[in-house]
Amino acid sequence: GVYDFIIATFGWWSEVFSSRVISLGQQLADKTKLVFKMNVGTAVMGLGYIVGLKYSAIIAAGSFVSWYVLIPVVYYVGGSATLPLGANITKLIGDMSAEEIFRNYVRHIGIGGIAMAGIIGIIRSSKIISSAFSLAAKEIFGGVKSANDTLRTQKDLPMIVIVGGIVITAVLIFFFFLFGVVNNITYAFIGLLIVLIISFLFTTVAANAIAIVGTNPVSGMTLMTLIISSIILVSVGLKGEAGMVAALIIGGAVCTALSMSGGFITDLKIGYWLGSSPYKQQTWKFLGTLVSAATVGWVILILNETYGFSGEGALVAPQANAMAAVIKPLMANQPAPWLLYVAGALFALILTMLKIPALAFALGMYIPLELNTPLLVGGLIAHFVSTRSKDEKLNTARRERGTLIASGFIAGGALMGVISAILRYSGFNWVNNAWFESHSAELLALVMFAIICAYMIWDSLRAKIGE
Repeated sequence: GVYDFIIATFGWWSEVFSSRVISLGQQLADKTKLVFKMNVGTAVMGLGYIVGLKYSAIIAAGSFVSWYVLIPVVYYVGGSATLPLGANITKLIGDMSAEEIFRNYVRHIGIGGIAMAGIIGIIRSSKIISSAFSLAAKEIFGGVKSANDTLRTQKDLPMIVIVGGIVITAVLIFFFFLFGVVNNITYAFIGLLIVLIISFLFTTVAANAIAIVGTNPVSGMTLMTLIISSIILVSVGLKGEAGMVAALIIGGAVCTALSMSGGFITDLKIGYWLGSSPYKQQTWKFLGTLVSAATVGWVILILNETYGFSGEGALVAPQANAMAAVIKPLMANQPAPWLLYVAGALFALILTMLKIPALAFALGMYIPLELNTPLLVGGLIAHFVSTRSKDEKLNTARRERGTLIASGFIAGGALMGVISAILRYSGFNWVNNAWFESHSAELLALVMFAIICAYMIWDSLRAKIGE
């Protein structure tokens, strides 16, 4: 936490290291659009440790394909073009940097891959969706055991309570659409139907995915929601800024439902191992949800006021920017990069046939390179510390100690990031921008990142069996 606090608050070293700090790297970036970038924060590296080498390597592989294959290919093929290629693009490809080519072209391939991965997840979970319908209907109409006949460890909240909660939530969403977004009963009702139907279908997929494979395809299914909802809203006449806001609200509601279902299924899984009562977990989950909703909202507002989420120096928000990139063309009658979306979708299909997790790979193609490289570093550290000994118990102890350290990096980095944002929002800014953006600060950042990685390896290897 202190490490990330120093970067964000005092700017003693840069947040991102780039190969442009050396002359050869600058030449490669200018002539071939090949560039290496890495965020030196501990949070992403810690996340890579927890994710593990397999998935962090797949995500990084997707990023490497984007930055070391697709970007140079786009530059080679389109570099001689005399007119800008694509809607709302005013710059020639030959004059673009690697980052601009990625932002204007390559990331759309990643969006298509993410969306197709979400569709594949839905198709694979179709049986689970139908069984969920059947189970709910049986309980509502008395076709299953009564609560008295159910074991404590298998007892859920009564379906009537769940249905009542859904009805109350639906009413609140309807009034929010009606008075806060569209001011039209028909549009509000259509928005409500989209939220309810897609949330039910997609949360089943998300819960199943996190329970079985430990990954939640939130990004892919949220993008699918935005595409579907935007098409429906445009078809009924809701376009422009009001349509964008409505589609974002729908996407946000569905995304929240997906995240909650994925996280809560993990809680239930752990509770099952410990022998807890599901209905008690479900009851207290409501309180936790209210607390998080009350706190996260104002934190996001402060971060937006302090750093923003778009433009130079903004916080990286890949999923949110992907949502905006999908909605704007559909709602503003602008031509969308469908060819790039289709290319990404075909890429995801090929990856699925090759038994490669398409969602992880496509996310890597979309998320900026500087966030995926430290993810890979964390995965490599996890593999290293858990394979140094022939004693599997010792390897497990080391891996678990490293997990605690990585969790501290993530939590500490997030907490200190919020504190730093509050300080900046209050007018305290001690960052020397000239130094922070210099090559010397980037080189120092690489050294400090190497030190923090070495510390993590050393501390993890100190673990002993039974500690």
